[in-house]
Amino acid sequence: MVKFPPAPRAGDVVYKGTGLDVGYPQKVVFRGADIEIKRGEKVALVGRNGEGKTTMMRVITGSLEPFAGESRLGHNVKTGYYAQNQEDALDGRETVYGTLERIAVGEVRTRLRDILAAFLFRGEDIDKRVSVLSGGERARLAMACLMLQPYNLLALDEPTNHMDIRSKEILKQALQRYDGTLVVVSHDRDFLDGLVDKLYEFRDGKVSEHLGGVAEFLERRKIETLQELERRFAPSAPNPVKPASPAPSRPRPDAMDRKKKNRLAFLERQMADLERKLKELEAVLSAPGEQDDIMELTSNYLNAKRDLDAYETEWLELQ
Repeated sequence: MVKFPPAPRAGDVVYKGTGLDVGYPQKVVFRGADIEIKRGEKVALVGRNGEGKTTMMRVITGSLEPFAGESRLGHNVKTGYYAQNQEDALDGRETVYGTLERIAVGEVRTRLRDILAAFLFRGEDIDKRVSVLSGGERARLAMACLMLQPYNLLALDEPTNHMDIRSKEILKQALQRYDGTLVVVSHDRDFLDGLVDKLYEFRDGKVSEHLGGVAEFLERRKIETLQELERRFAPSAPNPVKPASPAPSRPRPDAMDRKKKNRLAFLERQMADLERKLKELEAVLSAPGEQDDIMELTSNYLNAKRDLDAYETEWLELQ
């Protein structure tokens, strides 16, 4: 069983941001945001890609200063941060066991094999070089590194991106038992369901608070998955400027519009079919029968998820 170390006691308010304008020199991503996270809360940051979720994580963890407003951590807060593609920061020359051994201090050094076993590294697996690990294995190893110190705020940015279903469930159960504060960026409804009790939605340059779990949030939004935020609530694209004298060889704008609409309709049908397929696979994988091939089902799930991500990316580019 995976267990994070007991969280040292922090102040009642773990993080508070007031009137935050946040972004980068070339662009302000959102303005006037008020965010308060209290001790013991488990909070999700949700919304379309590019709306500022990861940027907000950088503010919370202190690696980015807001343009305006006040941002501060509470008393005695110690943050463990898992960034997107955190696994890429691992040393490929190191072994799985050596990765943990190099950064572990104190009593936890006696439990490294147990921690690795909980994240499915057993036997000869712990002697593998990081360079030969799959993306999911690297993600599990990077998460195991977070268990070496007693943090009281875990900030996790898309922690399940490369994890298989079993690994995600192991992590989810560990986070449910975690007695500290959690802030997580994720598009994974199943991972967030039953885990978080408050959400902040990043949308159109603003941040809004939603009390309750992800199911209540989706019901209020009248959608079934967080991926639908990308499509249903995407900003309208500006109308293209019509050229005064189009070249004769180019298709007419109305023909281009029809082609684009047809492609969008095709993509939406494909995404709907894949979302149904993923739900069916998730139902089987959550309670497999004796005749079910778990490896094949997991492979089908990951392939469908990759296809869905590719279709969604194209859909957004056409908007």
